[in-house]
Amino acid sequence: MAIVSLAGVTKTYPPTTRGGAVVTAVDDVTLDIERGDVFGIIGYSGAGKSTLVRLINALEPASAGSITVDGTDITRLSERALRSLRTGIGMIFQQFNLFSSKTVKANIAYPMRLAGWSRADIDARVEELLSFVGLADKAKAYPEQLSGGQKQRVGIARALATRPAILLADEATSALDPQTTHEVLALLKRVNEEQGVTIVVITHEMDVIQTIATKVAVMEHGRVIEQGDVFDVFSRPQNPASQRFVGTVVKGVPSPAETAALRERHDGRLVTFSFRDGVSSQAQVFVDLAEAGLDFELVYGGINDIRGRAFGHLTLALRGEDAAIDRALDRIRVQVEVTEITAEGEVH
Repeated sequence: MAIVSLAGVTKTYPPTTRGGAVVTAVDDVTLDIERGDVFGIIGYSGAGKSTLVRLINALEPASAGSITVDGTDITRLSERALRSLRTGIGMIFQQFNLFSSKTVKANIAYPMRLAGWSRADIDARVEELLSFVGLADKAKAYPEQLSGGQKQRVGIARALATRPAILLADEATSALDPQTTHEVLALLKRVNEEQGVTIVVITHEMDVIQTIATKVAVMEHGRVIEQGDVFDVFSRPQNPASQRFVGTVVKGVPSPAETAALRERHDGRLVTFSFRDGVSSQAQVFVDLAEAGLDFELVYGGINDIRGRAFGHLTLALRGEDAAIDRALDRIRVQVEVTEITAEGEVH
C-alpha cells in the first residue's frame, strides 16, 4: 500500500524576469512510494528532485495534481492541518540545519517541544534516540564540537523525535566523506528495518541508491523518466540519462574511446558478457571458453551486488582461432547476453 502517492503533480514558478518564461520545476510526475520502502529519487542538479521532496512535506504547494500522504490528500489541507501532518514526516538535510546555540539534547528535543510533549516524555525520547544513533555521551555537547558524521546523526535523531512514519533525506550524505557516508547509510538502514520508517532519499549519488534503496525514480528536467526496483533499473537502464547515472557505478560495454585504449594494450577479440541474477553463469562462461581451448583475459568491467542479487558486465580479450571463438560464443549466448566489439568500433 502506498504511503505517498503523487498523481500528475506539477510545480511551476513565475518568470524570474519581466517577459520571461514560467519555470517548471516538477512536470506531471506520477509515482507511488510503498510503506516500508527506501525510495531513492536521483537526478542531476536542477532535475527537480529537491522541489519534489518539498512538495511531499507541503513546504511547497503543488501547482497541479494530487499528493496523498498516509491516506490524506495534502493539496486540500489548510496550513494548520499541514502543520499537524508534518509531525509525521521527518526531514534531514545536507548541511544538518542544527541550532548552533543549542545542545545536542535541546536540538533533538525541539520538535517534541513544538508538538507539546511533556518534559518527562521528551527526556525519555531523547535518551532513547541518543542511544539509537550512538551518541549517548554527547547530550550536553554543542554542534561545533561534533564531526560531520556526528552532526548528521543528531539530525537523524531529531527527525525521528516525534516518531514519524516517513523520513525525507535530502542529499543527506553529500557533505560527508566516504567512510562517514557508509556509517550514516547503515544507520538509515536500521531506521527503516528496526523502526519501520519509510525513507525517501534524494541524491545525485548513484552509489547511495545502490547501497540503501529498494526502489528508485530517475528525474530529468522535472520529469520522472524511469522508475522501478533498484536492481532492474541498475541492471537494465532504459533511458539514456539512467544509463549515464548507472555508468558512474557500473561499467558496461566500453565506449569507443575506452575500446581504443583497450586495443592498444590487449590483442584478441573484445567481447562483453552481461550477467543478471546469478554468479554461477560467470563461472560457466569461463569453463566454456577454457573447454574451447581459448586464451582469455579480463580487461574491463565488474560485477555488482544489490541486496544479494548479482549483475554486471565483463569484457574479455579472447585469443584463438576465430571459428573456435564463434562456436564458444554461440554456446554462451544461450544463457548470457554477449556483445562483441569489432575492430571498427561497431557493436553486435
